[in-house]
Amino acid sequence: MGADVRFPHLGIEIENLGKSIDIGGFSIAYYGIIISLGMIFGYLMAAYQAKRTNQSAEMYLDLALWDIVFAVVGARTYYVIFSWDYYSKNPAEIVNTRGGGMAIYGGIIAGVITTFVFSKVRKVSFLRLVDTACAGLLVGQIIGRWGNFFNREAFGGYTDSFLAMQLKEADVNTSYINAELLEHIATVDGVRYIQVHPTFLYESMWNIIILIIILIFTERRKYNGQLFLIYLLGYGLGRVWIEGLRTDQLILFGTGIAVSQILSALVAIASAGLLIYNYKKGTCVHK
Repeated sequence: MGADVRFPHLGIEIENLGKSIDIGGFSIAYYGIIISLGMIFGYLMAAYQAKRTNQSAEMYLDLALWDIVFAVVGARTYYVIFSWDYYSKNPAEIVNTRGGGMAIYGGIIAGVITTFVFSKVRKVSFLRLVDTACAGLLVGQIIGRWGNFFNREAFGGYTDSFLAMQLKEADVNTSYINAELLEHIATVDGVRYIQVHPTFLYESMWNIIILIIILIFTERRKYNGQLFLIYLLGYGLGRVWIEGLRTDQLILFGTGIAVSQILSALVAIASAGLLIYNYKKGTCVHK
């Protein structure tokens, strides 16, 4: 009864928004489908960037296959580490990724480490690899965030802005519903909704802007690593803001501070510092 998801100020109502699809008796989560699509289109973007910069697209397929495996492991590991209070009591759930529970920063860290090792094995420039791959990473993030939409997760606190999103209270993990959301419950046709910031949408839109900047600067870059630094600066700045809105933050042990917010701030500051340093130094490396 009632729409599953509503955007009241936009006049949008989505009926029967499931979390999975049944094919031949098997249930396949939309989250997994969307993450898979993000990986595929992410590789295609990296291959496109490779051709633009006179590199082998096939090499980036090899890189993608390794990066994807270790990024998934890293994303899950990061999430489990900073949700250890729950997983220490439910160890069997550590390998259950069907309902979500992936942290993008863990995937990025694992992917960067994997790319560094790959560069040493193939004897190619690590900085050139990450310059090319970061556009693909952005595409994967832009698409992948919509998996959170289907899972009814990764949303923010209460808002009445024009992008405000309403979710059925019954469809949401109760641990993500804070007191402020309960104070602003909306009842429509007898159905209770929480009204939230659609932070998955904010991050997806923010990443589109960063991707456009990366694509524009690809043929204007002055040195290897510049595009990756722009990515880190842009994503870090956006994530500091967006993470602060979310109700499902991963908390740094014993601090009450969102670990991804701290990490984002550090990444943004460090990358900005390196961009400024290289600019003043007049760094220019053969492309």
